[in-house]
Amino acid sequence: MTMSASASAPISPRRPRRPARNKLRNGTWIIPGTGERTRRQFTLRGNSYDSRDDNHDQPRSLADGRTLLDKARNAWHNLTVSASLLWAWAQSPKGKGTIKCSVAYLLASLGTFWSPAARFLGPMDGKHIVATIVTYFHPARTAGSQIEAVAISIIAVCYAMLIGVCSMATSVLLGDVLDMDKFSYALILIVYIGFGLGFVGWVKQRLNNPLVSVGASIASIGIITIITKEGSVHSAVFSTDKIVQYLKILLMAAIISTLVNLLLWPVSARYELRKSMRTASISLGRMLSMISSGFLSGAEEEFTSKPFMDASATYTSTLALMNKNARESKYEYYFLGREKIYRHDKAVLKSIENLAQSIGGLRSAANTQFELLREIYPGPSSSNVPESPSANVFSPIFAQSRSSSFRSHSRFGRLSSIDEAADERSDREDEPTSPTLNTTLNREPSEIQSTLSNFAPKSPSEIFELFISRLGPSMKSLVHTMAEMLREPPFDAPGSPIELNEQFKYSLGEAVSLYNESRGKALEELYKSIENTRSASESIQADIEEVAAACGHFSFSLLSFADEMKKYLDALEELKFVHEQDKRTWGWLKVWNHIAALWKSRRATGDDIETLALVRPVRRMRQSQLPKGIPKVMKNRGDGLRWDNAPASGLWNITVRKMSPVIWQFLNFLARDDIRFGLKVGIGATLYAMFAFIPGTMEIYRHWRGEWGLLSFMIVCSMTVGASNATGLARFTGTLMGAAFMVINWWIADGNAIGLALLGWAVSFGAFYIMVDRGNAPFGRFILLSYNVSSLYAYSLSQNVEDDDDDEGGIHPRIREIAFHRVVAVAIGILWGLAICRLIWALPARKKFKEGLAVLYLQMGLIWKRGPLAILLRNDASFTSYIKIGEQAAMQRYATQLQILRASANNEYELRGPFPFAAYGRIMASTQRMLDAFHAMSLVTQKHGRLSAGETALLNHTAEERAQLCARICHVFEVLASSVMLEYPLTDAIPSIMTIRDKLLGKIFRFRKEHNVSADETSSVVGGATGQQVQDMDDVPLEEPDYALLYAYALVTGQVAKELKVVEKELEGLFGRLDEDAMLLE
Repeated sequence: MTMSASASAPISPRRPRRPARNKLRNGTWIIPGTGERTRRQFTLRGNSYDSRDDNHDQPRSLADGRTLLDKARNAWHNLTVSASLLWAWAQSPKGKGTIKCSVAYLLASLGTFWSPAARFLGPMDGKHIVATIVTYFHPARTAGSQIEAVAISIIAVCYAMLIGVCSMATSVLLGDVLDMDKFSYALILIVYIGFGLGFVGWVKQRLNNPLVSVGASIASIGIITIITKEGSVHSAVFSTDKIVQYLKILLMAAIISTLVNLLLWPVSARYELRKSMRTASISLGRMLSMISSGFLSGAEEEFTSKPFMDASATYTSTLALMNKNARESKYEYYFLGREKIYRHDKAVLKSIENLAQSIGGLRSAANTQFELLREIYPGPSSSNVPESPSANVFSPIFAQSRSSSFRSHSRFGRLSSIDEAADERSDREDEPTSPTLNTTLNREPSEIQSTLSNFAPKSPSEIFELFISRLGPSMKSLVHTMAEMLREPPFDAPGSPIELNEQFKYSLGEAVSLYNESRGKALEELYKSIENTRSASESIQADIEEVAAACGHFSFSLLSFADEMKKYLDALEELKFVHEQDKRTWGWLKVWNHIAALWKSRRATGDDIETLALVRPVRRMRQSQLPKGIPKVMKNRGDGLRWDNAPASGLWNITVRKMSPVIWQFLNFLARDDIRFGLKVGIGATLYAMFAFIPGTMEIYRHWRGEWGLLSFMIVCSMTVGASNATGLARFTGTLMGAAFMVINWWIADGNAIGLALLGWAVSFGAFYIMVDRGNAPFGRFILLSYNVSSLYAYSLSQNVEDDDDDEGGIHPRIREIAFHRVVAVAIGILWGLAICRLIWALPARKKFKEGLAVLYLQMGLIWKRGPLAILLRNDASFTSYIKIGEQAAMQRYATQLQILRASANNEYELRGPFPFAAYGRIMASTQRMLDAFHAMSLVTQKHGRLSAGETALLNHTAEERAQLCARICHVFEVLASSVMLEYPLTDAIPSIMTIRDKLLGKIFRFRKEHNVSADETSSVVGGATGQQVQDMDDVPLEEPDYALLYAYALVTGQVAKELKVVEKELEGLFGRLDEDAMLLE
């Protein structure tokens, strides 16, 4: 079909209910691997992004067969399908991990069932703890994580042994030598149970690491067993038998877990880190292509399509996996003496995170286009849209049929914009074109410019059409070049060379150069077209300025992404250089070097004036750290002022003035959440363990196995009430299931060691499937721990161990009674833990979430109040962003931890009603979009550099409106923070942000028009203050790029205002709204 025919023929839509699209011709693009310029055909959204159907055959219903032979065939088909799926699962990482864990558990249970191993551990009971430690520190982990797990288990057991030795020494000294039995019991309860277990709880909460948590459980088992069960403390006898046995148990468990981890399908954290970085890079490449494709085509559904959602979900899950693998790979790199490679791996990881943040800014800029196209009512189409050599002039945009979607009265009518020419052939350049097209494309540049100078857009939509027609081809080419680089990551297995194409940096530079050239011309033409809209109303002018801001902001965001790509390639180049050196240092073992470096840095910091003048970066929030709630700066300021104004005359007043702040600071220290949690755990453990030392309750404690209830208390007692509820439910359910499996297996095997070992392996396989494959580690762990403490313990009793457990049958164990005792003990411990968490310094996750969200909003408001552009005027010589170093990462991690608190709050039960999980989820989604907007504005200012004279003049001219806008946004943030914190309804008098923003856009537009009029001397300057300002600035040269900074600021401000409005609506739905008729005085 000829081009002229295509101009007259209607263009069929791709999908139902989608408007026709213009085909965007390819511009010159750079082949990343060679740096060659080409105009070959390509498409951003290839077939590889489309969702694929599962290739596995589906099971067939037996009822579908008509004859018996058909039913048999269906049954055989289902059997083969199930076998293939089972084999595929067994070959997967999760399947291999489950098998590894079950094998390790089987070997660990031999410490009880195999006589030589049992004799090695000694004649006492407790041999089942070998399987317990293997369950906690299972081998389904990387080698680096295994190193960390072994180290934590050693520290936990050594700490338990230290507490045990000290408690026995105290008992011997006070109970035997000084004959002060009751005092020794009280001291042991307070010091070694209270403070000893309280310190375990504090460490568990402070570090908030899963491995540290299981290490805390191992330490608790040792402390509780030695002090309350073993008997040496009660009888004031110093015995090392249990100490030696625990060391042997630790040795056996560590060897079994480590050998299985390293010999059976070993997994390297270094390899997993490279693999996850590769996956993240490919996902970012896909997201970049689809975001740009959606922007060019005006297809908002691109962001909700399955391929995009899959790519986004893949990156989100991979990001957490990358951070986990990076932390675990550190132990491997340090163990192998390759610390430098680890540091450069971290640098590459940081570059990938920066790329992801830039992707978020790019998506935010693209979303602005869709918002504008939905909200702006289209005006009549212009008849003189200029032609462009880079666009098809016979397209629906530039022909009479253009903008049909804009003439629709639907609010959600979408832009009939430019789409990709996926159906074009690569030899299109050689195809014959119509005479009219040739005439158009062969126009002289001066003729094109003359046509452009007369073009006056009458609707914001035409501005966007013009921008895409000018910049679309080069934008598509740059995106394709960068996406190809991301889809070819150089990561491979550790030890293999980094296959980085050295041509990438040159190719990227060439692509950015082509894009910058086209971008400058496109923006210049765009703004010259805007200047022709002199007769339009002020509202239309503001809309046009807003669309221009959206176009410029997206093009700049893409340029910022290209800058991050350069840094990413630099990090890869440095990693390749260090990798090729292949040096082993083990510098971390040279402790003296670290001490000397620390000493020199402190002295240099105190003496170097230039170092003191630098802006200190914000301390990065740990990934595992929970929000602390109301910060100190909001609490301490008023207290200090109060005592400064107190009278200082007289000895009493002086003493009160000096001592009261000290006491108040000490009480504030005790009021810290982590300190309170440690004290709470210590108090609860002391009150529970005292029944093991009271003569009247000592036998009851032993008979009902109170030590397992105390251990359950230590496990259930969590930082927040919601986390305690979730853990308690999983602990109780898992204990019931483990006890049931124990009774059934014992009944089947009838006490036979081989039968119990094999049946125990089957139970462990199911439990580890829940832990490893399904990701519910606590629930699967509790099932297996309950089975251990019943089945393995019962078999130990049958072997006539040295224990006083004859009340449960001795060598003829009463299985049901053993299981019942464990279930009752665990239930009591769970109830005790829930009661302590609720009654002593209760810390609901709802409260922590509300405080954290309020603090985050206050912080965001204060950061924006600095003025994203005002900071440029204050730091004219040396540029600094309005966001300090580390603040963006801190806010992002804070928001991530708030999501964890939101999940915990969903498990809390209150009489006033359930936690509004979905509503706060929408609020957090809006908050995340605001953080993306903050980052996008930070990128704009960071990449800008020194201000030009025109930009300085513009910033000074709009200083008042920008200051009002920053103060207004900060005010709204404070109002929303107060509403969230107090759960009070909002009023209907919250000031509008958009009013001041429209005022800013109007002032920019009037300034542009008046300045151009004054510069051309074609008309008189408008009177008044504004005209006087313009007249004074006639000697300041203003160019179109000078306006880009303010346009981007207005655009990001609009995004923030929109999301604040969304949060306001959600809070209104939660807490209501007060109007002027509300009566509050009761």
